[in-house]
Parts: sequence; C-alpha cells; structure tokens
Amino acid sequence: MEAVGTWALLLFLLLLLLSLALPASRARGHLPPGPAVLPLLGNLLQLRPGELYAGLLRLSQKYGPVFTVHLGPWRRVVVLVGHKAVQEALGDQAEEFSGRGTLATLDQTFNGHGVFFANGERWRQLRKFTMLALRDLGMGKREGEEVIQAEVQRLVEAFQGTEGRPFDPSLLLAQATSNIVCSLLFGLRFSYEDEEFQAVIRAAGGTLMGISSPWGQTYEMFSWLLRPLPGPHTQLLRHLDTLAAFTTRQVQQHQGDLDTSGPARDLVDAFLLKMAKEKENSNTEFTEKNLLMTVTYLLFAGTMTTGATVRYALLLLLKYPDVQKQVQEELRRELPEGQAPSLQDRARLPFTDAVLHEAQRLLALVPLGMPHVTTRTTCFRGYMLPKGTEVFPLLGSVLHDPTVFEQPEEFNPGRFLDAEGRFKKPKAFLPYSLGKRICLGEGLAQAELFVFFAAILQAFSLDSPCPPDALSLQPAVSGLFNIPPAFQLQVRPADLHPSTQTR
Repeated sequence: MEAVGTWALLLFLLLLLLSLALPASRARGHLPPGPAVLPLLGNLLQLRPGELYAGLLRLSQKYGPVFTVHLGPWRRVVVLVGHKAVQEALGDQAEEFSGRGTLATLDQTFNGHGVFFANGERWRQLRKFTMLALRDLGMGKREGEEVIQAEVQRLVEAFQGTEGRPFDPSLLLAQATSNIVCSLLFGLRFSYEDEEFQAVIRAAGGTLMGISSPWGQTYEMFSWLLRPLPGPHTQLLRHLDTLAAFTTRQVQQHQGDLDTSGPARDLVDAFLLKMAKEKENSNTEFTEKNLLMTVTYLLFAGTMTTGATVRYALLLLLKYPDVQKQVQEELRRELPEGQAPSLQDRARLPFTDAVLHEAQRLLALVPLGMPHVTTRTTCFRGYMLPKGTEVFPLLGSVLHDPTVFEQPEEFNPGRFLDAEGRFKKPKAFLPYSLGKRICLGEGLAQAELFVFFAAILQAFSLDSPCPPDALSLQPAVSGLFNIPPAFQLQVRPADLHPSTQTR
C-alpha cells in the first residue's frame, strides 16, 4: 500500500508540472456540460482514484444525469446516471450506443479481439456465433441445469467437509461456478484440490482486484504515462497471462483430438470447426486470436462474477438471520424432502427469489457499467455525441435509483414482492445491463445463482464467528467491480424436514 501511495504522489507531481506547460484539450461537438478540465490532469481532482464511482455520483448532483468528464487529459467520457438516462441510451437507442469502449487495464491483452472487446462486424459475427454455440451446448436447457445441479452437489459435499469450522467460502464458490463455465468451454470439470485449477482461480481473482483497485482506476486515466513504468499493472498482466496460458493449453489439446465429423463437445470445439469451414476466407473473424480472447474472457467473467454474487447473498443472510429463517421456511414448505432445487421451483419460491434479486441489486457488481462508445454521430437529449464518444452507463445508479427503489441503500427483499407475495421484477433491475451489449451469459448466471443459493440454504444453516452487527456489507474494493468483503462462514446441516415424533 505504501508503494502505491508513493507512485500516486509522484504521478500527481509529474502531471502538475506538465500541466503548467501544456494547454488543456478541447472537446469537439455539442457535448453535455461537465466540470472544468485541467491540462493533463483532466478531472483528476474531482475523481480521486479509488472513489471513481462515488465521484461521478457527486458530479451528477451538480450537472444532472448526463454530463461529460475527462479521465486524464484526452479520454473524454459521457456519463449516464439513473434508470431513465441509461434506458434511453442503451435501450431506446441501442444500436447507436452498441460499441465497446476502452478498458485500459485489459486492452494490452485483448487488443479489440474476442467477443467482449470486439467492435463492428467482428463483434456481430462473434456474438451471434457464441450465443448460438452456448445454446446448442445446453445453456438455458435442461441438460445445462443438470450440470449446475451436479456441481452444486460437489460444493455441498465440500461445505460438509468443513465440519462446522469457520472458513472463507470465496475459493470454493469461485471454483464451483468456474467448473460450470469450464464444462461449456472445454468439456471439463476440475477437482477443487487441483493445483493448476486453484492457480487459475487465484489469477481470475487477482485480475478482478487489479482492474477494480485504486491503482487500476488511476491506470484507466493515465495508461499512456504508466504503461512503460513499473507498477502494480505488471502483476495484473501476469494474472492475465496465467488465464491466457491455461486457455491456450486447452485449445491445443482440442486441436490435437478434434473430430471434424462429429458434433462439438464444447465451445472450443465449435469454434475450431467454424475456423475449419472458413479457412479459405481471408476476411474471416474466426481466427485463433479471437478464439483465445473469447474463451479467456468467458473463463474470467464466468469464474468471478457469479461466485462473488452468491458470496454476497450468503453474507446478507449472516447479517440478517431472520431473512435466512424465512428462506428456509419457504424451502421446507415448498420442496419435498430429498428434492434438489431446480429452476422449475422458482415460481414456488418467491421469497427466496426476492432475496437473491435484492442481493444482486444491493451489491451492484458492476457499478460503473462496462464502457460503451457511440457507433455513429448521435443526438441524445439535445446533445450531439460524435461517433466514437465513450459512454459510462452507471449501472450502480440504476440499481440504487431512489425514484425506483425506495431507500435504495437498505436491504429489503420485499421490494421484489407484490401485495400477494408473488415475485415482481422492476424494469430498473438491470445488473446485466441492457441493449445490444447485454451480458450474453445472463441466462446461465441467473440459473446458477438460483440453484446454488437455494441448494446451499436447503442443505445448511449458516452462521458466523462474528455477531451480525460486526459484519460489514461494504465492498472491500469498489471500482469497475464491487468486490464483496471477506468473511468467515460456518455451516451445519439444516433440519428442514424434522421427523414426526410418534408415541
């Protein structure tokens, strides 16, 4: 931490000296208003690294739900705050806002390749292919749910192995959710004790932490200056290299035993078969680079995001034991003894579903939203946004919009229930974003979250070595992602179906 602080101080002094010599950049076009721009510093004084999201919310109080900021001297960003503004842009003008913006911490690795970072025709082809391939492999179907249920059983057994001792559930949850993704990508499942698998999970966690850290936020503003210098971003690159190397090994194994006459076993197979069909097409987007970058990103995202959300939901039940009791009462009432939870049970478990949705809303896993760019010159709310204008749709401000969610900082599962106790979902519940760039794994993530959460609560009662009042719900790190705080969990068998006493 001291090293990071020293680098931040040196960076500030260097930029301050340079700002005296160079003029400020001037924005072109009729853009939304925003704070004054300092030469080379941009809006650094208003947007302190480590508090980027909070700083943007503060600026929205002065400049409204649509305004312009500069991340550093040259990176000009239009910020959208609240449900209405985000809906109008990503939903009502979906095509115009469908470009992918910059993530400086990851761009050196992905460089516009893969389904997530691509734009234009490359993105359209890769997205269509990936969605169809995942659907053919069982995502959103019964066979896909069976994979989730089988993995949940392995996770329950691992929890049982703790024998009531306190443990940090982070690694096991990440491994379990990663195995779901690995089955789709590689047709493989890894043991929780597998050292290579553990290294991949740690690399994915280190990547998540690196891009969300105060240093990661600083790098987003001043990557042009920091990239050639030593610093924490070199560790982030090592984590990304670990993920890419793991993916490369899996792809090479698939290349060695690919059956060109048979159906695809997994996404890597499907991509390799598509590459073979288009090998004579000099303009094809189905290249080994796009394969590696697509799979590496899906491995990272599928490993960390769902596991972090389940972890936060369990933390909430430790903080609010009465809510845990209500969930277990509903499970006992609605599910027969010995029946594992499935997606078909969702309608019968409205309170359980409401708790899970409220956990997602309160955490706001991606508060800044993923960066977009306009694909053409666009008129939006009376402003003219030139083609290529970068846009931050603050999903955290949507999920915590006080005009939609009363007392949005409070944990209240009842906001997802109607007067009759049936589940209801407000239009502003957008943890996966919306429009053309909506998370393509939304269906898989929602299925995983429900089955994992319900199965854990069916099998165990949750406790903590700490009293509920001592548990913090604030993210350990808040940047591009809100990373839940670490906590110790204790589990004991849940007696949801006590035997009837007879005389």
